[in-house]
Amino acid sequence: MKSRLPAQSGFFCAVCTVQLHKADKCTPVRGFAPFKSEFLYVKRRKCTYLEQVFFYYDQSYRKRYHTSAGSHLGGIVLEKEIVLNNKLLKAKGKRSLAEEAVRSFKKHWQLYLIIIPPVLFFLIFKYYPMLNAVLAFKDYNVIKGIWGSPWVGFKNFQLFFDNPMFWPLVKNTIYVSGYLLLAGFPIPIILALMLNEVRNGRFKRTVQLVTFAPYFISTVVMVSIIMLFLAPRLGFVNVALNYFGLDSINFLGEASMFRSIYVWSDIWQTAGYSAVIYLAALSGIDPTLYEAAKVDGASRFQKILHVDIPGILPTITIILILNVGSVMAIGFEKIYLLQNPLNKVNSEIIATYVYSVGLLNANYSFATAVGLFNSFINLVLLFVVNGLAKKFTKSSIW
Repeated sequence: MKSRLPAQSGFFCAVCTVQLHKADKCTPVRGFAPFKSEFLYVKRRKCTYLEQVFFYYDQSYRKRYHTSAGSHLGGIVLEKEIVLNNKLLKAKGKRSLAEEAVRSFKKHWQLYLIIIPPVLFFLIFKYYPMLNAVLAFKDYNVIKGIWGSPWVGFKNFQLFFDNPMFWPLVKNTIYVSGYLLLAGFPIPIILALMLNEVRNGRFKRTVQLVTFAPYFISTVVMVSIIMLFLAPRLGFVNVALNYFGLDSINFLGEASMFRSIYVWSDIWQTAGYSAVIYLAALSGIDPTLYEAAKVDGASRFQKILHVDIPGILPTITIILILNVGSVMAIGFEKIYLLQNPLNKVNSEIIATYVYSVGLLNANYSFATAVGLFNSFINLVLLFVVNGLAKKFTKSSIW
């Protein structure tokens, strides 16, 4: 029986979607694609993905060309009317989750082998130690062990909240980390924007090297450099002050100066590294946007304001979310090494307090509760900031 298809219509394989004629062969592919075409969908015998040979058509085709639901168009009518062919293909080609996992592993086994080492690292050194967080809810006894020690509920948390050191610790932690966030977050962005405008390649590479190199200095060496520069008698800064007739200052002995010393030394060490991230984002901006801005007569500052900053805004948002999410997790090593009895009133933060009561005083349950409280605050901040960023900038971690 001759087909009633219009001249412009074509035949398509329902599996591999290739347009074909009656005698054509088509190669089967895994999967399917939904169709919204007016053409007749054709499944050829040579396409071995399905068992039967059938022709079928969608509802819009029947209405337009007045074909009845039971019309024989040159093949076996599978059903009276099929509207969405992808449902049929789903039923025929559906696999279990285990089968899909095995198939994916066989296809990409090299990639799975590559990710096994980092996954094992995180499982062993990050996730497995989390099981010991139950110490926060127990009265730990060395003889009985973690799981044999008696449960005490939220007693350790209550002891921390009632501790007179609670508010000073929280205040110092927020002040230092907030200061670092406000001062340290915009500086790498500004540095990257300035370097992006430099046209002298040699000068640009030199500045990048000078600002990037301090990142590789270890914390112990960095603290030693700070102490040498700020030493009360022979430090470079005090020698310069004496040269101009000013008195020496015990910088590390002044509690009011501790936060500034910590923050600005950290900015000097990490600004160049952070700027590289933004420079990479700037390199991905479409050059035609700069050409369009130039045609419109935009100045360099206007290009930065209307092209550069919007172009790296998603990167800025992600880095900001991560920084805010780690506000309470400020680095322990550097603060502990710079700490002394004279500046301890401003330098004692939650991390150093956990070290003191946990390792030095062997109060493991109480120290675990304090650390868990700190992590919980970070988690809440991460969710809040991520939600706000997703709402206002459409960029987020998840």
